[in-house]
Amino acid sequence: MTYTEFRTRLLPGRSVADLLRHSTGNLRLRTKLLFSFIFLTAALTSVTLLVVRRNAQAQVERQIVLDSQNASLTVEAVHRQQKTSLSRKADLLASLAYMRNGDPTAIRDASEDPWQSDDCNLFVLANKNAKIVALHSTTSSFTIAAAQELVSRSISRGESSSWWFTGNSLYQVVLQPFYDGSSHKNLLGFVVVGRLISEHAAADLSRITSSDIIFREAAKVAVSTLPMLKEAEFSRTFPYQFVPTELVLGNERYHASAVELAPGLQPSADIIILKSHREADAYLQRLNHLLLGLGLMAIIAGAVLIFLISNTVTRPLESLVKGVHALARGDREYPLEASGHDELSELTRAFDGMRDTLEQNETQREQLEGQLRQAQKMEALGRMAGGVAHDFNNLLTVIRGHSDLLIDCVQSGDPLYRSCQQIRKTADRAASLTRQMLAFSRMQVLQPKVLDLNELIADMGKLLRRLVREDIEFSIRLGDSLGRVKADPSQLEQVLLNLAVNAGDAMPLGGKLTVETQNVFVDHVNAHLHSSIEFGDYVVLTVSDTGHGMDAATKARIFEPFFTTKEPGKGTGLGLATVYGIVKQSGGYIHVDSTPGSGARFKVYLPQTFEQLVVATTLPQVHEAAVGRKTVLVVEDEREVRELACEFLKAAGYSVLTAEDGVEALEIAQRFGKSVDVVLTDIVMPKMRGPGLAKRLKSLLPHLKIVFMTGYLEQSAPGDDFLQDAFFLQKPFSRESIVGQINESLKDTPRPKPISNSKPKLQPESLPV
Repeated sequence: MTYTEFRTRLLPGRSVADLLRHSTGNLRLRTKLLFSFIFLTAALTSVTLLVVRRNAQAQVERQIVLDSQNASLTVEAVHRQQKTSLSRKADLLASLAYMRNGDPTAIRDASEDPWQSDDCNLFVLANKNAKIVALHSTTSSFTIAAAQELVSRSISRGESSSWWFTGNSLYQVVLQPFYDGSSHKNLLGFVVVGRLISEHAAADLSRITSSDIIFREAAKVAVSTLPMLKEAEFSRTFPYQFVPTELVLGNERYHASAVELAPGLQPSADIIILKSHREADAYLQRLNHLLLGLGLMAIIAGAVLIFLISNTVTRPLESLVKGVHALARGDREYPLEASGHDELSELTRAFDGMRDTLEQNETQREQLEGQLRQAQKMEALGRMAGGVAHDFNNLLTVIRGHSDLLIDCVQSGDPLYRSCQQIRKTADRAASLTRQMLAFSRMQVLQPKVLDLNELIADMGKLLRRLVREDIEFSIRLGDSLGRVKADPSQLEQVLLNLAVNAGDAMPLGGKLTVETQNVFVDHVNAHLHSSIEFGDYVVLTVSDTGHGMDAATKARIFEPFFTTKEPGKGTGLGLATVYGIVKQSGGYIHVDSTPGSGARFKVYLPQTFEQLVVATTLPQVHEAAVGRKTVLVVEDEREVRELACEFLKAAGYSVLTAEDGVEALEIAQRFGKSVDVVLTDIVMPKMRGPGLAKRLKSLLPHLKIVFMTGYLEQSAPGDDFLQDAFFLQKPFSRESIVGQINESLKDTPRPKPISNSKPKLQPESLPV
């Protein structure tokens, strides 16, 4: 039954998409309702808070202005009261001075009780010329010279009252002349009575007005109730007469008002009254906190109420939507509520069924994606390894060949003889590494044949038993009626040898090593689950151990070249990479199953073949006397390799022609015709590749023998079909190998077609057995 049929039968008249859209709409409506209520309540609360705060702030500002005005009136009233008190005392002092005819003793007597008090502490007597006759002050800094200047200034202006500023002292003074007789025509002198404006007086005035007070003369601060730092900031910020209504001192706001003490006179004297906003700001802050708390309580209470109402209605719908979200996160076990029989419950059960189906499909997709990523990574590494090995092989060919020539030229007793041998041994070791890299990249030259894997393992058994340590129990279990495989036997021996050595290294304390073979059939179901393998019959070679095993991270990288978990100096990291390349180039697959502490099991899947075993025949020998009559055409684009091959062949008695590419080789073959017996050509060359050159030469000269000389077989290019009777010479070659391969080609024995690299199949993560 299809999904459409299932939907139609289960939910007649309504589609699953419609129900999901309706359900999602309900959920969004509840969410919008909840958040809209929260936003609305928050907006109303904010507006209410703003309006109340603005009104309260405006009221507080008005109150501060009113208090400041009242303080100014209070200061003026106190000023008038003090002036009146000083005037009365000035009258008394003038009468005393008149009675004593301007005698200075009047000042001395006046400075004593009951005259002297806190509001009267300056007494001055001057003659009619405004020259001071006597002076008494409670402040020692108020000198006669300073007093003389102030008296002269006030008398010249005709002042009856004034403000005197000397040094750091400010006085409120009243001037009173006294005359001889009652006609006021004969001036005898002047008396001055003053009151010192001290910090104590300023503090009393500050308490009366509930404000900070600053007394100034000529814009200079004389006395203030401000702290020292704020007073300094005020003097620095307002060095002139003007003071703004609103100002900030020490992060505290003030409302300022000024009362001019001596209007119209210079230098001017005034009182600055500073009304602080501190209490008003604290009141507004408390009001803000109160309104904010009430607003939050209203929002929370309303949200809880709306949530309870909506949750009761939409709870089953919310469970379904959470199940959908959990599925999107990869959680397929989220519990769903479907206890009823309504459409929503039926939809929930249908979704539960679809979730199980999606889980199965997702598992298959992840397996396929993992296989694809692994195959792409190994293919990229293979291409890189093949390219490096190809270039390195040409260099090793020259190094190894010239080391052979040096050995021939140096006597065994010569000190350089050992160095030449060391160069050759090192070149052979490097060549072994390149062969392993070529095996991993599936670009080596293979000579496949139909073989019985059981016979190959039985022949290798003695060698494997010698390689395995005595503390490892080694056993071989060969399957019955094992199918035939087509592969290079030497390469399969390399696979078995590397797997056995790797298993032995994984068991440093001893264990069990088992080699098994069996027939396996991969049916259509398994081939569908593992699209990287074709269904059919396979022969499986299994090598298992009881070693320390591998974790998932190590298992994902074991086939990468130069990756090893062994100690430095105990492994090159090419063993399993070589195994991987040989198996893939042979058309097979390899799978490893391992967990930490449980050992490892490597399974090599080789496709079965139904071709018959080929019985080896004795090859006819070529007479060495015929060598001198043979001509070899060497085609190689690398000059050093070409010259080395020519030198080896000439030393063996062959006539040698050379060409650096296929075009030049065709010209030489046309010119010399049937005199050319063998063509030794590289496969990868510019202008014309080796296989294309071989086809054109065979069509021109059918008797030619073709020997391909290569370090690797790269991805097949269009038209790269190798001739059936061609021979192959592996780079780096020695003098014996190149001469022997040319001799072999002159024998009339057909050669099997080698395996060239084709597009590799994906490596499966796991295969059923």
